[in-house]
Amino acid sequence: MIYDYTVLAGTQGYYGHKKSDRLLKLIYEQRLPLISFVEGGGGRPGDVDHPEIVGLNCTTFAEMARLSGRVPTVGVASGYCFAGNAALLGCHDAVIATRDACIGMAGPAMIEGGGLGVFHPSEIGPVSVQHANGVIDILVETEADAVVAAKRYISYFQGAVKDWECRDQRSLRHRVPENRMRSYEVRSIIDDLADCGSVMELRSGYAVGIVTALIRMEGMPVGVIANNTAHLGGAIDSPAADKAARFIQLCNAHDLPLLSLIDTPGFMVGPEAERDAQVRRFSRLFVSAANADIPSVAVILRKAYGLGAQAMAMGGLHEPLATISWPSGELGGMGLEGAVRLGFRKELEAETEPEAREVLYRSLLAQAYEHGKAERMASVLEFDAVVDPAETRDWVLRAFRSVAPIAPRAIDKQPFIDPW
Repeated sequence: MIYDYTVLAGTQGYYGHKKSDRLLKLIYEQRLPLISFVEGGGGRPGDVDHPEIVGLNCTTFAEMARLSGRVPTVGVASGYCFAGNAALLGCHDAVIATRDACIGMAGPAMIEGGGLGVFHPSEIGPVSVQHANGVIDILVETEADAVVAAKRYISYFQGAVKDWECRDQRSLRHRVPENRMRSYEVRSIIDDLADCGSVMELRSGYAVGIVTALIRMEGMPVGVIANNTAHLGGAIDSPAADKAARFIQLCNAHDLPLLSLIDTPGFMVGPEAERDAQVRRFSRLFVSAANADIPSVAVILRKAYGLGAQAMAMGGLHEPLATISWPSGELGGMGLEGAVRLGFRKELEAETEPEAREVLYRSLLAQAYEHGKAERMASVLEFDAVVDPAETRDWVLRAFRSVAPIAPRAIDKQPFIDPW
């Protein structure tokens, strides 16, 4: 579905809506994927074609929204995309935008008419704003690049491919630093695990504490969520919880297995973190995961602490089809440093000499670390196995292939995917 900006600035109009409604109805009935190019100015105030007084009874927006969760959809914005066109764009599972795109729920005329000032179209929703705030999933340079990206995005929901190759998996043994306090680039781990050239990251500009990506493993499409230790040490803040929860919904709606790569000290804490409704937004991650019925595998790369680790593991370490850990894994009910300072406060305060107190603290911390190491936790069935990082890809694939194929659905199991 393509709006033509050379015809009345891509505005919609009475017959434009009738035409799009015809297509959207067929897409719904035939379960066809949809790619939309939605450049345009929205509604057409000067339209003289429609017989209605206002036209608020048009069905295009309901028809578009009804596709959510039923078929894969991706919208492309290039140039100006305002008002009704932007509303349609926001209904898609994924949004691709070019560098020159401006996306807003109102264009300059509507803003000026509302008495809110005079703005050039380029000032309204440029990609510098809309990529950072999560509206844009994939940012590309040109419309030609957008076409390639849209076709590639849809391909993940159309089954496996035969031809693939992957990196030498032994490189995974060196991705997590020996110093447990150092951050690292989790995208390198995703690149190692995925088939070469198959990683498509979504919402890379937003909620950077969690990476969400579509990949292939031996040709099989797989969704990935991963903690990014380069941001807040991998702690999950409200935007990251929103991003991961919606991605789980996306995978569940279209039957993609999910791989979770865990390295988190837990959820973000503190008075500032609570100002943006963290209690509800973090719990959204639990609710989305618990109500998904796709196979999932969790891999503990290093830290797996508290509710954050449980949320990354679909609600608990025994919720996924399998949960494994690398030898670098460490587990606990909360971050070790905080647990020691809280649990042994009296003992630490009893040491009046600062140096002796620090020695005691370091000793207690070492004991806690030893207690929570992956090998010990696996021995008491906290999770399933400790594996050589180089064997992770084969382990994950065996797990996914051990389950029966997903049967055709009589009804849409995910009623819709949250637009946000």
